[in-house]
Amino acid sequence: MQRDKIEPSLPLDAARRRQLLAAGLALGTGALPRLAFAQDWPTKPVRLVAAQAPGSSNDATARAVAEYMTSSLGQAVVVENKPGGIGMIAADNVARSPADGYTLLITLHSQLAQAPVMLKKVPLDTSKDLVPIAAFSTGVSPMVVKKDLAVKNFKELLALARQRPVSVGNYGIGSGWQIMMTQLAKQTGARFDIVNYKGTGPMVFDLMAGNIDIGAGSLAGLGPGIQKGSFRPVLVISGGRSEKLLPGIPTWADEGFTGAAFENLTECNMILGPAGLPADVVRRVADACRESASRSEAVKNVLAQLGVEEAPLTGAELQRFIQRTWPTYQAMTRELGLQAQ
Repeated sequence: MQRDKIEPSLPLDAARRRQLLAAGLALGTGALPRLAFAQDWPTKPVRLVAAQAPGSSNDATARAVAEYMTSSLGQAVVVENKPGGIGMIAADNVARSPADGYTLLITLHSQLAQAPVMLKKVPLDTSKDLVPIAAFSTGVSPMVVKKDLAVKNFKELLALARQRPVSVGNYGIGSGWQIMMTQLAKQTGARFDIVNYKGTGPMVFDLMAGNIDIGAGSLAGLGPGIQKGSFRPVLVISGGRSEKLLPGIPTWADEGFTGAAFENLTECNMILGPAGLPADVVRRVADACRESASRSEAVKNVLAQLGVEEAPLTGAELQRFIQRTWPTYQAMTRELGLQAQ
């Protein structure tokens, strides 16, 4: 008669130590190739997918940062524009890419916050399928009016909008600018017709052609037109008053408008990667972004043009920024009933 083989019993502590050792060895051997990969990265060109078209702070920031990363990382970083879909065309493209550091995203963070509440069907979970790496402020953003609009300042613009509808160019669906103008209409009874664009560049063309009355955005897109007299600034909508860049132009607060819509909708261009990106790759990209603001002439020039004085956000500071701003965007959007059309 064959007896079952009985293994000698081990004390509980000894058995537990054996299990932990085996698990640690398995984890170590699995982690070694990943660690070696992260240390070797990059060994080929990196794609930086921009969610807005050329002529925007998004594109200008992307190209300046890509130039610095190319020199600092030793591999080409190539910008690829994929505008549209509240930034979700670009975001989905990156989220579905391998988490190997060779495909990154740069997008307006407001669109990542807004997509879940503005779109009926979102192709990705913006809070889980992407990992935030760094964020560059969009700086001082003016509201501008077309050159032949019969108003001299913001007060006259508001009076005009109470008499007849004023067409408003919106550089991106779900932007803070769209929320601001919707809230302004709600508080004052003024009438604003929102016209949506895939970025600041296309909106600027229509402003110059006189097809829309007003618009807003970063100085990367609007600065040249202001200098040429193609349109005129009447208000600073975000980034604070700047006597250097926009002398004499008031802010929302100067005009008596306060509250979440006018104070808490800070905008930035955020760089992200697919979820699961190795921590060492995240760190190296974040380091390059921080360094670029002080070491790259191209990045410094873009930030100076935008009126940006603060350093890029990374790490825990970036996470706190997201936790503070995204709920405000989403709450205001629900309150105002905004939807993508």
